[in-house]
Amino acid sequence: MNKKLDQQAADNIRALAVAMVEKANSGHPGGPMGGADFMHILYSEFFNFDPTDMEWPFRDRFFMDAGHLSTLMYAQYYLLGNYAKDDVANFRQWGSITPGHPEVDVKRGIENTSGPLGQGHTMGVGAAIGAKFLQARFGDWMNHKIYGFISDGGIQEEISQGAGRIAGHLGLSNFIMFFDSNDIQLSTSTDEVTSEDTAMKYEAWGWKVVTIDAHNHDEIRKALTDANNETEKPTLIVGKTIMGKGAVAADGSMFEGHCELHGQPIGHTGADYTKTLLNLGANPESPFDIYPEVEAFYKDVIKAKTAKAAEKKAEIASWKASNKELSDKLDFFLSGELPELDFESIEHKAGLASRAASSGVLGYLAGKVENMIVSSADLSNSDKTDGFLKKTQALQKGDFSGSFLQAGVAELTMACIANGLALHGGIIPVVATFFVFSDYMKPAIRLSGIQELGVKYVWTHDAFRVGEDGPTHQPVEQEAQIRLLEKLKNHSGRPSFMALRPADSAETSVAWKMALENKNTPTGLILSRQNIKDLPAKGASRYSDALAAEKGGYLVKEVENPDVVLIANGSEVATLFAAAEILETQNGLKVNIASIISEGVFRLQSKEYQNAVIPKNKPLFGLTAGLPVNLEGLVGENGKVFGLEHFGYSAPANVLDDKFGFTGEKVSQQVLEYLKTV
Repeated sequence: MNKKLDQQAADNIRALAVAMVEKANSGHPGGPMGGADFMHILYSEFFNFDPTDMEWPFRDRFFMDAGHLSTLMYAQYYLLGNYAKDDVANFRQWGSITPGHPEVDVKRGIENTSGPLGQGHTMGVGAAIGAKFLQARFGDWMNHKIYGFISDGGIQEEISQGAGRIAGHLGLSNFIMFFDSNDIQLSTSTDEVTSEDTAMKYEAWGWKVVTIDAHNHDEIRKALTDANNETEKPTLIVGKTIMGKGAVAADGSMFEGHCELHGQPIGHTGADYTKTLLNLGANPESPFDIYPEVEAFYKDVIKAKTAKAAEKKAEIASWKASNKELSDKLDFFLSGELPELDFESIEHKAGLASRAASSGVLGYLAGKVENMIVSSADLSNSDKTDGFLKKTQALQKGDFSGSFLQAGVAELTMACIANGLALHGGIIPVVATFFVFSDYMKPAIRLSGIQELGVKYVWTHDAFRVGEDGPTHQPVEQEAQIRLLEKLKNHSGRPSFMALRPADSAETSVAWKMALENKNTPTGLILSRQNIKDLPAKGASRYSDALAAEKGGYLVKEVENPDVVLIANGSEVATLFAAAEILETQNGLKVNIASIISEGVFRLQSKEYQNAVIPKNKPLFGLTAGLPVNLEGLVGENGKVFGLEHFGYSAPANVLDDKFGFTGEKVSQQVLEYLKTV
């Protein structure tokens, strides 16, 4: 232990953070200056990983919540050799691998994309659940830790309640979180917005809590040692730090602990950039240098980490050699591949709600996909994820042999946990709630898309037909919001989300097939509460017909030279069949019907295929239980969409269908009125 060298290393991190923000003329220097001591001690002495194999599945993981402190991570990993000098010097610039908020980059040590406060540490909770889940199946040798780093803002975000409650309830002793408690936030001091006792709050949730001076390296060491030895509870280390630790004014006086140091280059504050760098031991002419003594020290750290990882890998190799069957299963889980699944074999009763059909699929998957964790926000008997739960059991403190997470009423927390499960690897996460409550989940859905995670969202009660529950529970605008993500590309150039609203039980089976096979994009299944009449089969079976839904859309009813093409998804497709029967028998019209389960997937098909399903030279009529915009892109400017343009009302579903015009008879009248205009 070399106190002088430890101080130099922490100051080097501070100086790098200051220099990055100053050169970019953008960023948050004060927090990284406060957290530098903890990061140095954590990574040099406690954090287990293989510098030669950053994607090693059994590494410790670090989940940053306060994404605005990205310079803290970049500086630390620069010392560890994961970034070059040019990388840190180009902080926040176009094409840089050091963006203003860290984005998933496991090869350089960045485990999660963070920025929206509260989500980062909640993803860490998800990763800790995933590690416990895998440990329960493969042995206690799988004992890596999940570390979180949270700020005052993250503690205040409402999601922290859900994360704290669940982590404590499940006894996630493998989760260790550092709270950088500097009493300063972006625009105020914390005492202007809160007077709660954070330590007592986390203790009430079942955490072990210790408060330390987080500039005292010995106190940091003891806290981390005790946290690593804890076997019953997650640990919160409340680290009292100073915002802008080490900052100096132009007259040489210390300028620490000021709010203005939080979110702007220190040269724009009462601190002096050059004097601060000199105080931290840096060369203002070359501020992105690693100090010679620190560079030599971290070379030794890298060697030691590599050697320790090699020892662990030898232990794992020995276990693998003695447990061939389990070893193969673990490798299969980590590969992300699926077992052989026969969706056609899943039998559905006639006329089911698509949520009930989904329940049947989940019951089948529970016995086949052993690394799937399904979660529900206190709705498993209503969103029908109980089809899965009946084949397993809920995760519990001390017993992670089950595969179901009872999240309680915490939709955003649950979705963030799913992101963390996906980021950890080896697990397929599924989360479920009512579709209207996707509103609560939007921030996590967005990060699912940005991080390109294969999370499966199950949303039931998909339309105004929720009925007596009234407008609060009747999704009208939600499908339009979700389908916008199908139009938004991720950084790999693919649609950032796949939204699937199946028309009947067969399409529900196909939708689950599509969801499971969609590994690098989140998927949403939008399912009905009310029963839906099964569509008639065109070919050998309704399921074989429905496989065409894998192209995003297809004709479920087809005649030569139709007079009109009717377009919908979900339960409205069956309504179109009822309307078509009237149009054909009473009005002598020829009608095609297209089921477009996903416009995003449909738009990926060839123009020839799209035009074969929805010909531009024919009258096009769309029916949606949501906003008309759901289908307006498909029918075009000459087409007509009948949808809902107001909130729902409380009444039985069949009454609402009639009042809102969603019956076969009333839709047929809408089609006839439209045809008069073309």
